[in-house]
Amino acid sequence: MSQNWEKQEGNEGILTITVPAEEFDEALDEAFKKVSKEVSVPGFRKGKIPRQMFEKRFGVESLYQDAIDIVLPQAYTAAVEEAGINPVDQPDVDVEEVEKGKDLIFKAKVTVEPEVKLGEYKGLEAEEMDTEVTGDDVQQEIDNKLESHADMVVKEDGKAEEGDIVNLDFDGYVDGEQFEGGKAEGYDLEIGSGSFIPGFEEQVIGLEVDDEKDVELTFPEEYHAEELAGKEAVFKVRINSIKVKETPELDEELLKELDEEVESVDEYKEKLEKELKESKENQAETSMKEQLIEQAADNAEIDVPEAMVKSETDRMLQEFEQRLSQQGINMEMYQQLSGQDEDALREQMKDDAEQRVRTNQVLKQIAIDENIEVAEADMDAELEKMSEQFGIKVEDIKSTLGDLSMLEDDLKVQKAIDVLVQNRKQS
Repeated sequence: MSQNWEKQEGNEGILTITVPAEEFDEALDEAFKKVSKEVSVPGFRKGKIPRQMFEKRFGVESLYQDAIDIVLPQAYTAAVEEAGINPVDQPDVDVEEVEKGKDLIFKAKVTVEPEVKLGEYKGLEAEEMDTEVTGDDVQQEIDNKLESHADMVVKEDGKAEEGDIVNLDFDGYVDGEQFEGGKAEGYDLEIGSGSFIPGFEEQVIGLEVDDEKDVELTFPEEYHAEELAGKEAVFKVRINSIKVKETPELDEELLKELDEEVESVDEYKEKLEKELKESKENQAETSMKEQLIEQAADNAEIDVPEAMVKSETDRMLQEFEQRLSQQGINMEMYQQLSGQDEDALREQMKDDAEQRVRTNQVLKQIAIDENIEVAEADMDAELEKMSEQFGIKVEDIKSTLGDLSMLEDDLKVQKAIDVLVQNRKQS
C-alpha cells in the first residue's frame, strides 16, 4: 500500500491510496468465497461453483464491491497513519481505478484536525474571586438544607402562590379542537418553575381548590410541534389541590439527620463554614483557569471544522439527556414541556460546542509547543484517582478503556492548563 496526501484549502485534503494488484486479487478471492456461498447455479450446490464458471456467468466485476469493502478499511487506516494526519469525520471515498490484476486506486476526501496558530498564552491575567465565607453564607446553606427536608403540606385555605405545588387537570384546545399532548389529569405543577408553556403558570396564581378557569395563551413561535407554533390556545383548567412547603426548624433530631458526626448546632455551622471555604476556593481556582483558557483560545487563530462542532454537539446532547434521566425526565417529555425540539437544542448548543472544540485544540497545541510528555507515574496516579472515585479496580479500568491514549491526551491537556496557571500575571 502506498499513499499521497495533498492538503487543500481549509481543513480538507485528498488522500490517494494505491493497493498493490496482488493484495486486491487476494481480496477478490475472499470476496468470491463469500459470494459463492449465496449463489444458486443449476447443477452446483451453494459454495461449490468453480471460480471460472462464476466469472463467466456473472463477470468478475460482480466481485469488485465486496473486494473493495474487504481491502478499503485496512488500507485507509494504514494510509492515514503513514500520512500522519488526524481525520475528524468519515471520508468521502471515490474509486479511481479497479480491475483484476491491476493496482486498486481510490481517493478519499478527508477533513482533518485544524492547524492552530497560537497567540499569547503566557503572562495572561485573571480576575480573582473572593473566597471569604460570611455568616450569611453559612445561614443560606443551612436554609437550603432545611428546605430540602421540607414537607409538602396540603393548603386547606388560600390561593395558589409562587412556590406552591398545584395538582390540576387541564385540557387544551386550538381553534376549538383538542390537540395531542394537551390533556392531563392529576398533574403536579410547581408554580414559578417555568416548566410549562410561557404564560400558563402566571394565570394559575390566585386560584383556589376546585376553581376552574380558561387559561388563554399563545404557543411560542419556535415551539417544537410546528402545527402549534404561534397558535393561540385555551386550556380548561381545574385545581384539585394545593400544597405548600413546610420548612422544619434546626433542632437536635434534624441535626443528627443532617450530619450524625456533629454534636451541636455551633459545631455544624463550623463544619459548614469549612466546607463552604473549600468550595469557594475550588470555584475560584476553576474560574481562574477558565479565564486563562478563554484568553489563550481567543488569542489563537483556528478554523474549526463543522464536523468537529457536530461531534461535540452530539456529545453535549448526550450529556444533557443523561442529566435529564437523573431527574426522571426523558427527552420527549422535556421537549413537550419546554417547547424545544432536538434541532432547537442543537442550535442552542452550537456556539458552546464550537468553543469547546476551539479550546481543546488550542490546549493540545500548547502541549505540543511546550514539549509536554506524560510519564508512566502520571498515568498510574490518574488511574488510582479514578479507582478511588468510582470504586473500580485499576485493572478493570484499564480493561474497560483498552487504549489509554485518550487518557494520556487528557493529561497532556491538564498539563497545558498548568502552564497557563504557572505563567499567569500575578496581581
